[in-house]
Amino acid sequence: MKENVKVKVREILDNYLESCNHRKTPERYAILDAVYGIGGHFSLEELGEKMESESNFRVSRATLYNTMRLFIELRLVIRHRFQGGTKYEACFDNEDHCHQICTVCGKVTEVSSPVITKAINETKLKRFRKDGFTLYIYGVCSSCQSKITRRRMAEEKERIKKSK
Repeated sequence: MKENVKVKVREILDNYLESCNHRKTPERYAILDAVYGIGGHFSLEELGEKMESESNFRVSRATLYNTMRLFIELRLVIRHRFQGGTKYEACFDNEDHCHQICTVCGKVTEVSSPVITKAINETKLKRFRKDGFTLYIYGVCSSCQSKITRRRMAEEKERIKKSK
């Protein structure tokens, strides 16, 4: 995690907890550090496993879930509902980006598209303040397409054999 990002997200959390008279628990800060230490998308299970294996810090699923809801409210984390389940991503100081999602295997990869980013940034929105965007592009990845093509070719060969 970049040091300046780490300082800023901790400051946002500190300010919120202080202004709402909530406790500054070690769990919240450990989760925040883990979230910003993971590169990319993660599930609650993956986050919990990372915390336990790398930091020897165990937190309950309920604590993870409630803390992630808080981080979403503070715009420190974004929740994605992908085909394979719910994933989260640190979003403070994160560029707007697109996701390509394979509808066969569920693999998600990020795509940078300056043309799309520019078009969205130039779009005039009425009575709405844009904080950022995420775009989902659904299709079939090259690995799955290769498997589908090989399977179809094998089926075609089998059909031709049977017809002879």
